[in-house]
Amino acid sequence: MDVRVYITPKKGILDPQGVAIERSLPALGFDGVTDVRVGKFIELQLSLPNGTPPGRARDEVDEMCRKLLANPIIEDFTFTIDEA
Repeated sequence: MDVRVYITPKKGILDPQGVAIERSLPALGFDGVTDVRVGKFIELQLSLPNGTPPGRARDEVDEMCRKLLANPIIEDFTFTIDEA
């Protein structure tokens, strides 16, 4: 299974990279850009044994995100699973 995890700072958490990008874009001729947030993108392969209950992959990825991939105190995460 292909897993894609998207991690971004929570709203209200200072994002210095996002602020720097937002301030730099007008100097490059890109006006009208606001609320820039910089996050992380993680791709991974997940193999589960045959006969694994439906939804188990989602539970495992959610647990990975909560325990290691993201900091749930200051970051939000979403993920997609391609089971093909």
